Formats: sequence, structure tokens, C-alpha cells
Amino acid sequence: MRIVFFGSPAAALPSLESLLAAGHTVELVVTQPDKPAGRGRKFAPSAVKAFALAHGIPVIEPARIRTDEPALERIRAAGPDVNVVVAYGQIIPHAVHYFPRHHSLNVHFSLLPKYRGAAPVQWTVIHGDAESGVTIIELDDRMDEGDILAQERVDVGPRESASALETRLALLGAGLLVSILVRIDRLPRVKQDDSAVTLAPKIRKEDGRLSWAETAGVIDRRVLALAERPGVFTAIGGKRVNIVRGRAVESAECAPSDATADPGTVLRVGKAGIEVACGAETSYLIEELQPEGKGVMSAHAFSLGTKIAPGDTLV
Repeated sequence: MRIVFFGSPAAALPSLESLLAAGHTVELVVTQPDKPAGRGRKFAPSAVKAFALAHGIPVIEPARIRTDEPALERIRAAGPDVNVVVAYGQIIPHAVHYFPRHHSLNVHFSLLPKYRGAAPVQWTVIHGDAESGVTIIELDDRMDEGDILAQERVDVGPRESASALETRLALLGAGLLVSILVRIDRLPRVKQDDSAVTLAPKIRKEDGRLSWAETAGVIDRRVLALAERPGVFTAIGGKRVNIVRGRAVESAECAPSDATADPGTVLRVGKAGIEVACGAETSYLIEELQPEGKGVMSAHAFSLGTKIAPGDTLV
């Protein structure tokens, strides 16, 4: 089939690679414009753009595809049999959805109608779901509300990070996409159950702020979900610190006096890390962190160079 592929981050690459490996022709890639990245904030291409250019596939990167008529003309001129959308990052206009013979398909990283929106994987981990999966829908004019063509479920590991889960789902979705394209004309379309809808809105930087009044288990899930993007943070001595890695402390490891400590109080500092009191008489061990303007380091190394001791407070 002739395909126009819409995608931006690395999570979209397995689908793009699988389409090419299966013998489909990707006539055009539509991706997000280059964005500042890294400590130097230099402009860098999306992972999909870099791959496409390396493989000689034409690329366009409209800033606002809904109002970019030249971009829409390029898409029409590519003459796709189907459009494929995987983590593109913009809402695609009606004019694009339906003109290909097989319309437009979206690979979504959740079990729709659960977690419609921009960040389904992160909210899956934040909420501690035991199950996730991939859904392929036919796009319509409403966000993630199109008819379901295929769906596949997977278990979520007890402490699986969002990045690890997203990697698994990206591979799962790629295989599912290729398998349905060979029988696209025979697939039934299943309406989504609107009574079962939940939302997965875009993650904001502020969503990474820790509240030590929450239980250690809740904090652990937030770190697993958001540590890589956009970051999870607290303040130590008035300075922002990103939490990179840690774990909830088992109750058997706690001292009786820990139960009386206010949330955010440093309980212990040692080679294992910095242990902090949380809500409901639980505690969380910070194992790796990143002080503002510095690189990632062990919490123990941080404690050696910073005046932090039991009784101090994180906010």
C-alpha cells in the first residue's frame, strides 16, 4: 500500500519500520517541527524525521497542520491508500481523514475507550493499572473516538516505568498494525463504549511535583511514570531537585519512630540513599537524583556534598 505516515517520537518508529519491512511504500512522513533539546537547547529533529531522512523518505513538518494548506496539498499529492498516525502530536483535520481509499488509522497506546488523550501510558502507570494494551482505530473528527479495528492486551509489570511500557506497546502496536493492513477490507468496525471513557490529558511540568503527604506507593508510581519526561521534583534546602530513581520502603525496614514523622521529613541518610517520610506512615527511599543545573548522581553522593540530615524537610 501507499502510505502517508504521521508520527514524531521514538515510540512511532517501530510502526514506521514495520510498514517498510512488510513491503508498504511510505510516500511521505508528516512530523512535528524541530524543537530545542538537551542542555544546550539546540534544535533537533524528531526521531521519526531523522529516520525518514536517513531512508530517503520525503518529510514535511507543519507547525499547524489544520491551517497549513500547502502541507495538505503535499499529503493529497502523495496519493495514499491509507494514512497511518502514531503519536503525531497534533489534531489532524477532517480534510485528511477520509480521502484515502482506506481512510486514516491511529495506533493508540491504551485499551480505548480508556485513556483517550495525549498521555495514556503515563496515566496508566500513575494509576497503577495492572493491564494496558494497544488499540487501532479509524480516525474521525473527535479525539480518539473512532471505531475500533483491533485491540491487544498486555499485563503491566508491578514496577514497570512508563518508558519501558511505552517501548513494549510501540512494538506490539507495530505488529498489530501490519497484521490488520492485509485484511483491512474485511475488518469489522466496533463502536467505542462512551459510558466507559476515561481521559489521559497531556502531562504538565507541574504534574511532576511530589506531594510527600501521599503514600510512598503513590509517589513511587509518579516517579516511574514521569521521571524521564517531564521530570519529578521536590525542593531540598530551597533548591529544586529532580528525583530520578527510588522505591517505596517496606514496612519491615521502618523504625517505630518513623510513624510520628511529618510527611517530607528526612528519616535517614546513608549509602542506600535519602529516606523520606510519606503519608499514611509510609516512607520513600530516594536512590538517584539530579540537582538543578547538575548531572544525575546517587542520593548518597548528593548527601556528602550537601548539608542534609535526619529531621530536615523536603517540600
